[in-house]
Order: sequence, then C-alpha cells, then structure tokens
Amino acid sequence: MAQLRVDYSELVEALQKGDDTKASELLSEVIPRLEDYLQVVMSAESNAAKECVQQAFLDVFEQIRKNKIKKSKYIFSYLIKSCRHEYLRYIKRQHKFDYDGESFNEIYEPEEQFQNLLDKERQRILEECLDELRKKSREFIEYFMDRPEASTDDAVEEFDLSNANVRTRKHRILSRLHHCYKRKSNQ
Repeated sequence: MAQLRVDYSELVEALQKGDDTKASELLSEVIPRLEDYLQVVMSAESNAAKECVQQAFLDVFEQIRKNKIKKSKYIFSYLIKSCRHEYLRYIKRQHKFDYDGESFNEIYEPEEQFQNLLDKERQRILEECLDELRKKSREFIEYFMDRPEASTDDAVEEFDLSNANVRTRKHRILSRLHHCYKRKSNQ
C-alpha cells in the first residue's frame, strides 16, 4: 500500500502564492481522503461527505487567505477537524427538517378517516368499560392487554391461580367488557 502523506504544508504555500497547478494537484489528493474519512469514521453518505468537505475546505481556504493558519504542517489535521465539525453541523441542520416521508405520502381516503374515528370511539368506550371493572378484574385483564403473547401459564404464575381459574376469570371479564361495550355503543 502506498504511503499516504500527512504533511500538506505545500498546499498552504501553493494557495497563498496562487500556484493553481500545485494546489490542484494536492487538492485532488487530499479531498478524496477527507471524503473517505467522513464516510468511514462518521458514517456519512457519499453526497453529504462531498458537500461537507467542500464547505470545510472553503472555510479553511478563507483562513489561509487571511493568513490565520499558524503552523501549515498541521493543515491536514485542521482539514479533518473542519470536515468533522461541518458534518456535525450538517447532521444537526438535517434533523431540524427531518420529517417522516411516509406521513407526507399518506393521504387518507374518506372511508379510512371514518374507520379511524370509529377506532377512536371504540377505544374510548373500552376505556370507560375498563373503568367500571373492579380493581382486581381490571388489573387481571390489563395484564393480558399489555402482554398479548402471555399464556395461561404466565398468568398462573403472575396471579397465583390455577389454570382453570385463569381461563374462567378471563372469560367472565371479557364477557362483562363485551356486554358493557354493546350497551355503551348503542346509547
């Protein structure tokens, strides 16, 4: 593997002297390395890496032009840091406007809107019916609602009941909720 250069002080000198040929040669070497850095270390996408490297280089170029770079032999390290900071700013800006693309694409048809309203109404009625249950019964049925994958054996351990008692209690509570729901939905 070829030894990659770390000292790009010649780049600073070429930019300060206006040596476009030398600057272009060095930039064609350093820019892909900076883009690779962002992609590998910061997990940047290719386009984001290119954009951030370009902006970081423009900022560094401005510092070079104003003679603000004190030790030109550390320019590569300075460019790396500038790229990293630019990418972090980029991410921050992206998250300000990071919307779920699906939500813009979802257009509800009238029947779907009606169904959603019905579902909300059903949920409200179910909440009222749950509130009418005794505390022990409500806790018992909410155990199954919160854990749909729970088996009868799980409930046996949780409530210290027999298998038959768990099944009977669950059936009776569901029956009460069903009747309550029927009564309230017909009001």
